Amino acid sequence: MNRLTTTLCLLFSFLTGTTAQSHDFQNTRLKDEQRIDLLMRQLTLDEKIALLSTNLGVPRLGIPSLNCYEGLHGIALGGPADNNGKKEVDGKMVPNPLPTTIFPQAYGLGETWDREAVKRVGQQMAEEARYYIQQPQARRKGLVIYAPNADLARDPRWGRTEESYGEDAFLTGQLSTAMVRGLQGDDPRYWKTAALMKHFLANSNEDGRDSTSSNFDERLFREYYSYPFYKGITEGGSRAFMASYNAWNGTPMCINPILDQIARQEWGNNGIICTDGGGLRLLVNAHKAFPTMAEGAAAVIKAKTGMFLDNYKDAVNEALAKGLITEKDIEVAIRGNIFVALKLGMLDGADTKSPYAHIGKDSTATPPYQTIAAKQAARDITNKSLVLLKNNGLLPLNGKKIRKLAVVGPYADQIIYDWYSGTPPYEVTILNALREMAKVEGFEVNYIPDNRMDQAEQLAREADAVVICTGNHPYGTKADWFFCPVPSDGREAVDRKSLQLPDEDLVRQLYRANPNTVLVLVSSFPYTINWSNEHLPAILHITHCSQEQGHAVADALFGKVNPAGRTTQTWVRDILDLPPMMDYDIRHGRTYMYHQGEVLYPFGYGLSYTTFQYGQAKVVRQDKQAVEVSVPVTNTGSYDGDEVVQLYVSYPDSKVEHPQRQLKAFERIHIKKGETKEVILRIQRSDLTYWDTTKHAFVPEKGRIHLMIGASSADIRTEADAG
Repeated sequence: MNRLTTTLCLLFSFLTGTTAQSHDFQNTRLKDEQRIDLLMRQLTLDEKIALLSTNLGVPRLGIPSLNCYEGLHGIALGGPADNNGKKEVDGKMVPNPLPTTIFPQAYGLGETWDREAVKRVGQQMAEEARYYIQQPQARRKGLVIYAPNADLARDPRWGRTEESYGEDAFLTGQLSTAMVRGLQGDDPRYWKTAALMKHFLANSNEDGRDSTSSNFDERLFREYYSYPFYKGITEGGSRAFMASYNAWNGTPMCINPILDQIARQEWGNNGIICTDGGGLRLLVNAHKAFPTMAEGAAAVIKAKTGMFLDNYKDAVNEALAKGLITEKDIEVAIRGNIFVALKLGMLDGADTKSPYAHIGKDSTATPPYQTIAAKQAARDITNKSLVLLKNNGLLPLNGKKIRKLAVVGPYADQIIYDWYSGTPPYEVTILNALREMAKVEGFEVNYIPDNRMDQAEQLAREADAVVICTGNHPYGTKADWFFCPVPSDGREAVDRKSLQLPDEDLVRQLYRANPNTVLVLVSSFPYTINWSNEHLPAILHITHCSQEQGHAVADALFGKVNPAGRTTQTWVRDILDLPPMMDYDIRHGRTYMYHQGEVLYPFGYGLSYTTFQYGQAKVVRQDKQAVEVSVPVTNTGSYDGDEVVQLYVSYPDSKVEHPQRQLKAFERIHIKKGETKEVILRIQRSDLTYWDTTKHAFVPEKGRIHLMIGASSADIRTEADAG
């Protein structure tokens, strides 16, 4: 901005009565770009370098120091990572957690297949982030939330499967968009918090992630791996994401030209692009992309990656001194950070018009994590996440007919929190919830964690039914960051080496003692539970972490809630059914779109205590914007319940290679017993396209569009054609 423009802006401020503001960039009547220009002129070089960090504040100019929070399924201001730092107690440093509402892991949120539920999680996290920036006990204060994880779980061995919504690009795009909208709010001008998606791009192997390359072609980039990020930006409104550790086709992501060429210039991400934690150091030491930190830092800044999650200042200063970058390069890189701060109201000063600025200032108000609404949201959303994998009629249990219930397993009486969990204000374990129910229904609950000295088998013989709660451990500790002692466990930095359930022998022993055995699989990812599926009468799946985990399981076991979650990955029968881990070309047999042969549980699968009948699907609208399909769905069973109606497409006349079928629409609908609902499924025409590698653009398919509507990717109930 030249001197004349600045003078005119100041004159405008005077004429509009805003002279009480300390700084000209605080004038909210100016356009965003003008305000950013005005601030940039006032920053010193040291302040510009400081803005390359996660702290968006400039205290000298009245811009508050605010940082970032982890928030995949609740704000992480406690939990295993000690995200609120430590405090001194009796001369010792101990964790200093602050309570926040903790929902199921992101994998469980995906299994709800419910946009509004995921949006509600984002809204709660944003409310709590706003609350805590006003609280003195919060050492870490932030309005940029590292969420959602828009990565795709192409392989169940991936250690961070727990952070993903699943294997499908459309479903993940829809839920990522919902999370972004929940975090950022509905105000047309201000954001409640900023949703920073991670990890762009194709980060789904942990072993060697700091130096490996995810290799695939342009079409898979556009149609699969980048699609959820594209939707999160263009439809959700996110203006921030984190570059992943890995390379794509040989170029490390934090310096990849597509960050600017595609994400910024095509999609419109004019906000934050940051490295992952330690990304600069790994760029030099692991990828060996540059011989020195100064050269690496210069490359990151020139790629318009404007935020380091790393110790970077010495390297940046050296790069400046050697002429590898200029002050102007830094200004270009941090411009997006300043834009995000502006949208959060941080550039307004004390007279901000943000509708969110008041949150947390009333010291007499109930903290947001203690409200009845927050507790109910945690319970409702956890209920929605639970997947009924098998039921031969044993469930729901009848509390009036059970005298003794045996509860066994390591996760019956504890809730395990992953690395990105916070600390909940309370927690209800499965055992606690079953004991609550037992008091009401009048039966006895007996518990033991394992089968030491055959005690679990003895309990099982004496019981009318057995509930065994087992699965994986998320290992939320850095004691040994690169090691999980159980091969089928995984976490950040460690991929799974097995898909077998370690406790399946315990399951077999209990089933022999009592055939009325229910497996409650508490896990972050799929297992090859072939024996259990073949023999057990009932299997439920729920993920870790929710403060309401126990109520959700107890409610489902006894029919207080009718489970309706759906799988978001293909559960294979054997680890040998999977392609090599580092093969990123999903056409080689990955996901429901390309997998050949039988599976244990298909994508989109989940049972109910009731039954649903589908009528004939009809195309009720076709125009240039969308195709709408109507299908009547009747609840023909004896329980009220939710049905997740799923629409898949194929292109029978196409000369272009396509997946076997692709999810393009879904709705989770509540239908009372005996009731019929007309379900409308809307497909955007923009989602009925493919990436033409000669035109480098999405083009519409010609010919018939075959529509398949049903209860899962493998359970199609009715079909129709559109053009």
